[in-house]
Amino acid sequence: MNLSEINWDINAAGTWPTPVKIAAGVIVSVLVVAADIYYITNPQLDELNALEQEEANLKVSFETKQKKAINLPDYLAQLEQIESSLGEMLKQMPTKAEVANLLVDISQTGLAAGLEFKLFQPNAEVRKDFYSELPINIQVIGNYNELGLFVSGLASLPRIVTVHNVNIAPAPNSKTELAMSAVIKTYNEGDSGASQKKPKRGR
Repeated sequence: MNLSEINWDINAAGTWPTPVKIAAGVIVSVLVVAADIYYITNPQLDELNALEQEEANLKVSFETKQKKAINLPDYLAQLEQIESSLGEMLKQMPTKAEVANLLVDISQTGLAAGLEFKLFQPNAEVRKDFYSELPINIQVIGNYNELGLFVSGLASLPRIVTVHNVNIAPAPNSKTELAMSAVIKTYNEGDSGASQKKPKRGR
């Protein structure tokens, strides 16, 4: 078969020899399949992969939310307990009107324990999220038992009182007494009151 004698005009394809027709048909088929894969199949495969990844992410998200939903009653119970504890703590914070009396109670507690006050200095309040911190610098002198009674007495006060930055050293010119410096803190519920400052549960 002499290929130079074949009329390669596409309109004359019917006159081509059978082997040439078969070869041309195979080439056309391959081109059609390749075009189909490139323009149709590959984009669909990419879309399928993206959908499979999205499905996997949704499954993870669903499982996470399902675990939270299962534990929701426990979370709500814990929240109720926290709110209850917070409410009790807020009740133990003095109002601004009660702060002056509390300062007197603190000093009276020290005097009742037998301590000698060298310094009793209330400082400016420190504002926190829903309460104010009221620090008081003190310096007292007494023996070990008297210092213990004082700290124990502070813990027994009806309002929250905490002791910080405690430093105890031998008192000057004394062989039996100790000098203690510390910062005593009490807490105020704030200007707006505990009911307005109490954290609210999200819906």
